[in-house]
Amino acid sequence: MRVQKTDQHLINQKIRAREVRLVGDNVEMGVYPTSKAQEIADEQELDLVEISPNAEPPVCKVMDYKKFVYEQKKREKVMKAKASKVVVKEIRFGPNTDDHDYEFKKKHAIKFLEEGSKLKAYVFFKGRSIIYKDQGQILLLRLAQELEDYGKVEQMPKLEGKRMIMFLAPKKTAK
Repeated sequence: MRVQKTDQHLINQKIRAREVRLVGDNVEMGVYPTSKAQEIADEQELDLVEISPNAEPPVCKVMDYKKFVYEQKKREKVMKAKASKVVVKEIRFGPNTDDHDYEFKKKHAIKFLEEGSKLKAYVFFKGRSIIYKDQGQILLLRLAQELEDYGKVEQMPKLEGKRMIMFLAPKKTAK
């Protein structure tokens, strides 16, 4: 008889209900006293696992519990691997960035968006340069317009402290 401690499911002798609804492979489904359900599981050298404790009577399944937990962890690992990780790349401008520097940074922005990264473009205002916030906004809007083939604006330029920030997300490309 296998008895294991688990925090997710009650198994074997841990099940305290008087009777349970039994389901599983090679089992005649129905409501059984817990002791009879345990005997059925033992005959098949499997575990009796409570899968729905809130049902009336609780639903138990005859299965190999270690194998079930292993496959559940394996599924979670696959799901985690498929989840995409969001990478945010930053590009910094000054309010009076000249054309050559702008074009250089724009090429990097295009590369980042093509890689699938999000882009955080911002204009940093030092000292009294905050008086040029209009130029900063124009610069970011120009960047957004020139990058519309590669990404879409997620957040329009917004002044936060000494920075005017704009976010761009890559456009989904059909593969």
